[in-house]
Amino acid sequence: MKKLVLAISLVLFGAGSAFAADLAPSYTKAPPMVAPGYNWTGFYIGGNVGGAWGNSDPTTSTVFSPIGYFAASSVPAIALVGAQRINSSSVTGGFTAGYNWQVGGAVLGIESDINYFGFKGSASGSAVYPCCAPTAFTVSSSVSADWLATIRGRIGFLATPNWLLYATGGAAIADVKTNFNFTDTFATAAESATIRDTRVGWTAGAGAEYAIGNGWSFKAEYLYVDLGRSSVTSNNLTAFTPAIAFPANTYTHSVDLKSNIVRVGMNYKFGGPVVAKY
Repeated sequence: MKKLVLAISLVLFGAGSAFAADLAPSYTKAPPMVAPGYNWTGFYIGGNVGGAWGNSDPTTSTVFSPIGYFAASSVPAIALVGAQRINSSSVTGGFTAGYNWQVGGAVLGIESDINYFGFKGSASGSAVYPCCAPTAFTVSSSVSADWLATIRGRIGFLATPNWLLYATGGAAIADVKTNFNFTDTFATAAESATIRDTRVGWTAGAGAEYAIGNGWSFKAEYLYVDLGRSSVTSNNLTAFTPAIAFPANTYTHSVDLKSNIVRVGMNYKFGGPVVAKY
């Protein structure tokens, strides 16, 4: 009888243990966390500040005329002194707007900006007339450009989802103002000319941009700007008192402008899709 009771107890204990195991809570692995990834597609605006340094090479020359004011030897002397160089450096800053399209790991975009340029400088040179020492002449020039605008394409690749490395290039536009003056000590000769031209040149460079988050990004870039060369002629040379005009001595003046720009900036992107990454 005792053996029967013991056997029944063991059976009941085993069944209870199995039932309790069936009622024990079970656990499953939680799905991985989903974090938003930065997507570069969208319209953005921003600001930038930096430094610009460049140079301009204004030139002044004239021609010999048998009925003109100059001796034949004076013409090359004037051209030599009139080949001048102006260097300038300044702080630059302004506003940017653009649009990016992200295609996989590549980012294509178009960007425009307008900035304070601040190019300004002057040069002056003198020499003795080869024919008529000790009388001399002086050639002076000044160049300035207050603002610079660019319209550029951008093409880049993502080194990481937040780091964009890019090349950029397009058109550069600036209002270039140049003044030229010629004087001498022989007969108070004088001539002057002005160039004021909205120049359209080209620009190219490279940069890096880092997406901080919430639409904000920080960038640093370098641009090279070449605004080409423009020229003007004049026939307003006068000499002696009272003044006598010498229109046969046509003057040609020209100017170019090149600049290097290094700047940093902040952009804010409006909207655009958000990509999930696991």
